[in-house]
Amino acid sequence: MSASMTIASTKSDVVTARGLRKAYKGKLALDGTSFEIPVGRIVGLIGPNGAGKTTALKAMLGLIPFEGELKVLGKDPRTERDELMNDVCFIADVAVLPRWIKVKQAIEFTAGVHPRFDAAKCWRFLQGTQLTPDLRVREMSKGMIVQLHLALVMAIDAKFLVLDEPTLGLDILYRKQFYQRLLEDYFDEEKTILVTTHQVEEIEHILTDVMFIRDGKIVLDATMDDVGARYVEVLVNADQLDTARALKPIDERALPFGKTVMLFDSALFDGADPARLAELGETRNPGLADLFVATMKGTYA
Repeated sequence: MSASMTIASTKSDVVTARGLRKAYKGKLALDGTSFEIPVGRIVGLIGPNGAGKTTALKAMLGLIPFEGELKVLGKDPRTERDELMNDVCFIADVAVLPRWIKVKQAIEFTAGVHPRFDAAKCWRFLQGTQLTPDLRVREMSKGMIVQLHLALVMAIDAKFLVLDEPTLGLDILYRKQFYQRLLEDYFDEEKTILVTTHQVEEIEHILTDVMFIRDGKIVLDATMDDVGARYVEVLVNADQLDTARALKPIDERALPFGKTVMLFDSALFDGADPARLAELGETRNPGLADLFVATMKGTYA
């Protein structure tokens, strides 16, 4: 579908994008990018630095001009941003709270500006943390600031939550707590979450869908179930290396003790029966990080 064609989101789509284009100083950050995000999904948007992740998020949030067609919750972010933001929340990788503000002041301010904010719910989210009412942002660790951000956001009855590297710089305990609270206290079938992160392994278990972006283009867009069914990793036996290579794996890497792991895309597999791969050695589903590395090889060249 061309970028000039008008699109309309269906009730099942939170985001519908067609032919998004955005350039910075002549370099394309989005290059004809098209995708859909259905309602009630947790979607990982994953790509190397400069791939277009943050630009795509900013387009959805109405923060930048762009070419192409984009609907978020049925609205155009360029012309209907104020109305759209009643149903959208955003957590970035940098603190946006003023350093002088106290916890209670942040909650009072949010209650005053957002019609769907529940202050009592926010205070419940903060129970069990070290965030006391009079604690100021400048006195908090980065982990505590993220806790406050998350509590403020989860207390808003928003339909679409956008997370841009939300746990960047946090230790592993805070990162695990962050995603656990997100699942337990925020997500349900009526809400949708879009998250970008470099910590691929840490979000793999919560994702329902994944999109890989490279050079401003979506190069993989699939449900996690489809990824598991499509890609196969084989620990190839030494006497089967030539046979395996003849089947054209999309990636190959060496392990200690002479072991070799090959990654196959069953959509490209020349053999009539993908089960044939089991004859080459032990098979398993690849981790999302390994699939990402294989897909992005050559990106940094």
